[in-house]
This record gives sequence, C-alpha cells and structure tokens, in this order.
Amino acid sequence: MKTFKLFFSMIALLAVSQVSFAQEKTVMVGGAPMYPSKNIVENAVNSKDHTTLVAAVKAAGLVETLSGPGPFTVFAPTNKAFDKLPKGTVETLVKPENKATLTGILTYHVVSGKISAEDLVKQIKEGNGKATLKTVAGGELTATLKGKNVVITDAKGGTATVTIPDVNQSNGVIHVIDSVLLPQ
Repeated sequence: MKTFKLFFSMIALLAVSQVSFAQEKTVMVGGAPMYPSKNIVENAVNSKDHTTLVAAVKAAGLVETLSGPGPFTVFAPTNKAFDKLPKGTVETLVKPENKATLTGILTYHVVSGKISAEDLVKQIKEGNGKATLKTVAGGELTATLKGKNVVITDAKGGTATVTIPDVNQSNGVIHVIDSVLLPQ
C-alpha cells in the first residue's frame, strides 16, 4: 500500500510540475519557445535565429556571466543582423586573439537591470523622445520611437529596431533586434 501511495504521489508531483511548466507565458523566437523560468543562455541556445550570437557569446567566454543572476536587459541581434556586417567580420571576431574586441561588442548589447518594453517607452517619453542606456561595456545606447517601434542607436550612429520585445528570462529580458550595435 505504501508503494502505491508513493507512486501516486510521484505521479501527482510530476503532473503538477508539467502543468506549471506548460502554463508559462512563452514567446516564440527562432522557432523555439522562450521560457521565463530559464536564463538567457538556456533560452538563446534554442533559437535558430540566434546561432551566431550564441557562438559569439561562447567565444567571448560570456556564457557564465549571462547565465548568472543578473538581471540583464539584452538587445539580441539575429543571425540576419550579423549577416549585415562586412563579409568575414564575424569569423575574425570569434578568433581567440580578438576575444577582447568581441567581448566589448557583445557587452555593448547588455544593460544592467530588467527593462521591459513598456518601461523603455516610458523612459523615452519622459526624456522628450530619447532614453540613454548605459551598457555593461561602459558605452551608451540611445532609445527612441519610430512610430510604435523602439529604435536603438549606437555610438557610431547605427540603428537597430526591436523586432520582438519582452522575451522574459529568469535573469532578465531579451529584446530581439535586427542589426548589430557597435561601440566607438
């Protein structure tokens, strides 16, 4: 009898955990659900649209950092965003001798704290059309609105549009962008 009770208790526990996991509000990115209970790296590795970003994060040695507690706001360029860079740029950046440069570029896409799209729009409106964001790399990004879209401008004047906002993570939030941001 004890065996049956233990067995049914385990089944009930498994069922409850499956239900709670299934009830998470996910966002689809790169053909995969992004689970708010997983961290930035755990989710990003499943997105077919972010394989270049994941490879770069690994090459820069940032996996442990972006798996940490954060919270972080990450402006995550897609593979197509990296494809806009001059031919050979990504291949050159992921070489061990360019790790510092790669790390600088990647951390330029990260802001400390969790900033939702709603919070970002509020900051833009309170800033008379602009919000300045301090990156983990030490640089600045400028956020503005173009219609209803949030546009991020880098130090070189390049722009990226947020294409998928508010991809919540256990250690922050990702906003998918369509271009790579470059520090000075």
